[in-house]
Amino acid sequence: MSNRYEQIRADLTRAETAESADDALRHLRSILEEVSQLLDEQLARAVVDDEMSIAAAGKSAGLSENAVGPRLASTPRLSPYVTSGDRITAEDVRRARNDKHARTPLPPAPAPEPMRFKPRRNTKPR
Repeated sequence: MSNRYEQIRADLTRAETAESADDALRHLRSILEEVSQLLDEQLARAVVDDEMSIAAAGKSAGLSENAVGPRLASTPRLSPYVTSGDRITAEDVRRARNDKHARTPLPPAPAPEPMRFKPRRNTKPR
């Protein structure tokens, strides 16, 4: 995780010393992405390791409870536990906590569906 902090610091320095607004904006965007991933990882840590509720973790991060579930689902730590679409539920978090306490390895993440070719439809009338 410290690597993310180092990347953020480096991008902050580059943004601060950038010679053009375009260059500064690229570095600032990179910082936003890194901070967002850090936030998601810390949310996962809060709900699993610190056993905070999803709502309490969201409140600490300044997010609504509804915004936390999808963010948790995107983390490597909790994505294998997703059972309802694209979000983590309280029950999913309970399973992750139980596995942590039992020192059970994470379940494998579901493999993404392979891309399928879809032919274009002819939109011209015949």
